[in-house]
Parts: sequence; C-alpha cells; structure tokens
Amino acid sequence: MRPDAFTIRRMINSMLSTLPGHSQLRRLLNLRSLAVGAQLLTLLAVRVGLDMQLEWTPMLVTIATLATFNLFSLLRLKSDKPVSNLELFVQSAVDVLALSILLYYAGGSTNPFVSLYLLPLVIVAATLPPRLTWGMAALTTACYSLLMVYYLPLPHNHHDMAGMDMAGHDMASMDMAMSMPMEMEMESAFNTHVLGMWLGFVISAVVVAYFVVKMAQAIRSRDELLTQVREEVLRNERIVALGTQAAGAAHELGTPLSTMAVVIGELQHDHAADAELRDSLTLLDEQVRNCRRILDKILLNAQDSGSSSLQAADQLMAEVLDEWQLLRPSAQYHYAPSAMPPPLLTVDVTLRAALLNLLNNAADASSQLIEIIAHWDDRTFTLQIHDRGAGLSEEVALKAGSAFFTTKTEGRGLGLFLANATLERLGGTVRLFNRASGGATTELTLPIARPVHAATKT
Repeated sequence: MRPDAFTIRRMINSMLSTLPGHSQLRRLLNLRSLAVGAQLLTLLAVRVGLDMQLEWTPMLVTIATLATFNLFSLLRLKSDKPVSNLELFVQSAVDVLALSILLYYAGGSTNPFVSLYLLPLVIVAATLPPRLTWGMAALTTACYSLLMVYYLPLPHNHHDMAGMDMAGHDMASMDMAMSMPMEMEMESAFNTHVLGMWLGFVISAVVVAYFVVKMAQAIRSRDELLTQVREEVLRNERIVALGTQAAGAAHELGTPLSTMAVVIGELQHDHAADAELRDSLTLLDEQVRNCRRILDKILLNAQDSGSSSLQAADQLMAEVLDEWQLLRPSAQYHYAPSAMPPPLLTVDVTLRAALLNLLNNAADASSQLIEIIAHWDDRTFTLQIHDRGAGLSEEVALKAGSAFFTTKTEGRGLGLFLANATLERLGGTVRLFNRASGGATTELTLPIARPVHAATKT
C-alpha cells in the first residue's frame, strides 16, 4: 500500500525537524513570536498605565512588519533547502534592526530596554561561527552607538504636566532660577550614566563574543571527541567479535583439514603410477599443509597477541617481504629503503599481518611491478606502496577502510579495515590516494619507538 501525500509530507517534515539548521531557526522564530507579543504588551502598558504620548504609528508598523517576516520564515521551515549559518545571522540581524527602530522612537540609549541587544548576540555566539559572532557584536554596538546621538526623547507623562500647571507662575519663575545649576548638574550626571551604559554594553558584547564562542567551540570539540570515541568502541567491539569467530573457525577447520590430508595420502598411494594425478595431489597436499600452518599461526598469535617487542625497521621489512613473497610468488616488487640508519619500531604479530594485507591489496590491484619505498626520520617511519592499477574511484576513496566494504569479487572487506585499526592502535595512520602519473599509493606511518642514535648510546 502506497502512502498518501499527507503521510509523505509528514515524514518529510519529521526528517527536516531533525536538521541542525532547521532546529535553530525554529527556536529563533518561537523566540521572535514571544518578542512580538511582549512588545505589544509593553506599548499597551506605556499607553494606558503611564499615559505617554509616543509615535505609535511607526512603532506599530515595525512590530507588524516583524510579525509578517516571522510568518514568512515559518513557511520557510517547510522547505527542504538547508538553513545556512548566514541565513540564521540575517534572521538575528532583522531582530536587531527592528529593536533599533523601536528604541529610536522611545528614548534611544536612555531606554532601559537597550540591554536587549545582548540577547541576539548571545544566541549568535552560542550557535554560529566566530566570524558571524563578531559581525553581530559589531552590528549591535553600531546600533547602540547611533541611538546615543539620534533618537526621540521620552515625553513626560500627563500627571507630571498637570502638577506643573497647578503651580503658580511666580513660584515657577523663582524655582526655575534656583534650579538651573541643579538641572545642569543632573543633566551632566545623566549623560555620564548614559555613557556608562554604552561602555558597559561594549564590554559585555566583547566578553560575550569571546567567552561564549570559546564555550561553543569546547562543546563542539567535546561532541566530536565523543563521536570519535564511540566509533572506536564500536570498531573495537567488531574486531573482538571477528577475532573470536576467527579463533573458533581455526579450531573447527582442523578436523576437515586432517580428513583431507588423510584422503590425499590414500589417493597418492593408490595412484602412484599416474604422474599427472600425482603432481596434482602433491600440490593439493601442499595447500592443505599451508592451511594447517596458517591455522597454527593464528592460534599461536592469539596466545601472544598482547606481547610486543622492538625491532629494526629494515629487519621488519625484510621478514615481511620474504613472507609475502612466499605467499605471493608471482608478485613482482622493488623495495627502496632509506639510506639513513634504521630506527627501532614497536612490533607485534598484528603489525606484520597489517603489512601483509596492504601488500596483498597492492598486488590485487595490479599485476605489474610494485614499488615499495621506506623512509624515516627521528619521529616517524613512513612506508609507501605504489601500484600501477586503475586507481581509486570516488566511492572507494570515501569508503576505503570501512568494515566489509570491498571491490574484489572474492573479498570480505576486512584487510584494510583491520590494517587501519592495527596501525591506529600503534599510533600510526593509513592513507590511500591516487597519483597523477597513474595508479594508487598506500601510505602508512608509524611512530618511532627509539631512533638509531638513541639505541646506539644505550
């Protein structure tokens, strides 16, 4: 049964609601809706409670425009287009401009609600990159600074005016003459107060823009670290599961291999006169013995998996290449080590298996000559394996190293995955990339346990 259009639309909206940009924009629009309601209630309280005569028309038009913009932004949420950081910044900038217009008609920087400039700054600092945060800090500071010069003063309410009308003209003249110095002093103090409010806002803006950005970066770094740790835990669990299954398979395969060896021996005895069949049986017997040797090696390595030792880099490569040549006698390679004295590496059984896996991948990619280049310094051992195959496709370059991903018809997708896990556990890395001259390169790095001059001194 196919879902109807309403169900599909609801599923799409549910998916969009989980996107980070859409979630942040939805919170911003909800906050703006509350702000529009609060602004209307504030104007009503000023008109009825304080009986002030303000420029009601432009202020109400500003609030209505902001509400209309909020409505169109709500419709924007239904679009499947991603919400960018710049779009979120523009949304906050609209709120700042609307607040600036309202404050212009209501006393400018003398209005106590001027501290609301900090709200969009805090929101931007907590959700957007640092460059946009500093942009919002500059915008709010510029608006605040302009409102110190250009604004309409707040009028006195009618109760104060009525009190002034009840006083006599003579008393008013006398009081005016006596209060002139006092009014000048109060005006100077008030200007100092306004200047202090501006300076405090600038300091607060800089502090918020700096510390909140640092906090947001710390939170994002923590989330990235937690994600990385979670991926490593899942990968290690998968490796442990593979190791358990491999040990079980090695134990179970012993019986059928023993049976095959007995049957091959009987066939060799019964058909000793047939030279062609005898050669085939001899090859088959060697392969069975090779399988038994591999299984014994797996079980032996499982017992010594926790042990490691220091070994010279040239000796390690010589042993690995000799073993690889036995396993892949048809593979052709040229090994070029560094002319510097070889350092000591931390080596265990898993490292040898990882190197063999990477060499096998190169041999599977190309039957031509494989170039193996090793070089090192006092800190890092680097091994580059150049094959002459078709190179890496975009999919392979993106998914290489993932478990159970392979381009081979008979592959299992575990060689590069296990090699990558092994090298990361030892502090190294694996990187695959295409060469401009053709073919792909597998580059692995390992930290040096002890440079050669340090080993010589000891």
